[in-house]
Amino acid sequence: MGTDPHDHDDDPVARRNALRAEALESLLVERGLVQPALIDAIVARYEHDIGPLNGARVVARAWTDPAFRDRLLADAWTAVGELGLATGPERTPIVVLPNGPDAHNVVVCTLCSCYPSSLLGLPPTWYKSPAYRSRMVREPRALLREMGCDVPEDVEIRVWDSSAEIRYLVLPERPAGSEQASEEALAAIVTRDSMIGTARP
Repeated sequence: MGTDPHDHDDDPVARRNALRAEALESLLVERGLVQPALIDAIVARYEHDIGPLNGARVVARAWTDPAFRDRLLADAWTAVGELGLATGPERTPIVVLPNGPDAHNVVVCTLCSCYPSSLLGLPPTWYKSPAYRSRMVREPRALLREMGCDVPEDVEIRVWDSSAEIRYLVLPERPAGSEQASEEALAAIVTRDSMIGTARP
């Protein structure tokens, strides 16, 4: 793997896992256990309906409604439920980590790829890569810089290790100059990567 964690063309583990998934899907389809259209529909639902749009709406509401933000930090699923979002069956506890001028939070899963897919959609390939998982723990500032998120030296970087028992969602800082923006406009600038902590809106 090169220095760019987004580049997995030369990642044999990612390539092997993709081939395994493709072989498993082919076998299940061949035996009549699943239909390709159903798999495509599930993937599309997570990419377009459940995906990062849900998380973006949560972040935008937290930016515009201080009382909602407080409820979100205290009990994420209850607050998310107020928005009536289609979040799927996942109910693993989620802790929301607010970024601020003195601290930048970033999430990793060092064991596998635990991830709040109900709010962020499908995890990016790089999130599951061994390079991301190890380097974010060892040298977060350098890796974030390589990913295009340059965190100033005077800002503490906090790395949170997601697990099967608990997931994390980063609440990015609201961009300066966005005070007059609507909640919908704010949601449009929130990215999946900013809710992982590897980018800023």
